[in-house]
Amino acid sequence: MAENQEGASSEGKPAADMYPKKILEYMEGFLISKTVFSSCELGVFDVLLAAERPLSAEEISQAIGASLDGTERLLAACAGLQLLNTHRDNGQVCYSNTEQASVYLTRSSPVSLYQSIQYSSRTIYLCWHYLTDAVREGRNQYEKAFGVSSNDLFQALYRSDEEMVKFMQLMNSIWNICGKDVVTAFDLSPFKIICDLGGCSGALAKQCTSAYPECTVTIFDLPKVVCTSREHFVTEANQRITFHEGDFFKDPLPEADLYILARILHDWTDERGIELLTRVYNACKPGGAVLLVEALLHEDGTGPVTVQLYSLNMLVQTEGRERTAAQYAALLTAAGFSGTQHRLTGKIYDAVLGHKET
Repeated sequence: MAENQEGASSEGKPAADMYPKKILEYMEGFLISKTVFSSCELGVFDVLLAAERPLSAEEISQAIGASLDGTERLLAACAGLQLLNTHRDNGQVCYSNTEQASVYLTRSSPVSLYQSIQYSSRTIYLCWHYLTDAVREGRNQYEKAFGVSSNDLFQALYRSDEEMVKFMQLMNSIWNICGKDVVTAFDLSPFKIICDLGGCSGALAKQCTSAYPECTVTIFDLPKVVCTSREHFVTEANQRITFHEGDFFKDPLPEADLYILARILHDWTDERGIELLTRVYNACKPGGAVLLVEALLHEDGTGPVTVQLYSLNMLVQTEGRERTAAQYAALLTAAGFSGTQHRLTGKIYDAVLGHKET
């Protein structure tokens, strides 16, 4: 006979002392997210970094232009979340950033998550308001969330110049943290000519040229993305990075030894994924390869929970889903690639490598 679930009696009724701790934590999880979002938006961590000393709630409230009462409550919550340190001096409480807050939550840090947090707060969070509708309908919710048609996925994602820059800043922050791990999961040094399809801000291209000094990288993306990347993200100092404008479903792809598709296939259905990979296979040099960078589900679908939640986000925001390594291998095989391998990085994103025979 199976053991009773925690706190349940043998009759299936809840025990008198049962307490739904985990469920309550899940119910209130959004409170934590919004506390982090608002603290970043108000500039709390930036103010503390600039001060170079602990500050009182009154000093912080004046610096961020907020009410003292509201600031006190926000700071107390951040301290409870271990994002701020507290210091007591003559009965007054002062605050300073924890090391992680200084590194990841301040705008000036080279590995800042500030822009990713802003995108989560102002775009993803609004889409998730319609998760119930997304599950019922089996499609993304851009029209309800933002009043724009989602017939063209990237027209919806890039519905304004401001939104496009926000998305590019999100990708930039992700690859500044995870990029090195995914481009070094396999030894890519034999591939001298690399094409980063949907390369966006160029952050992953920079990781490639840093890890492999003999390679060159072409970023292939939509014309307006290329224009913005040149203006804001990739400078003339990045001499081994070039650009190619186009739509990877419609336009000819530049010939390369290696194609990188980072967080691309999870946007699309299997059919569209095979269509794109087939175009890549046809453009790829013999002996070349394709590197997929995605968050991988366990083969039995039991986790990781972060990736399971990402798959829900794909439902809310895109046409695609997160997949297992075997499912990505099947897409690669259908397009003609062989010898597929995958490597887990231990971080958010993993790597899958498929080869084109000589």
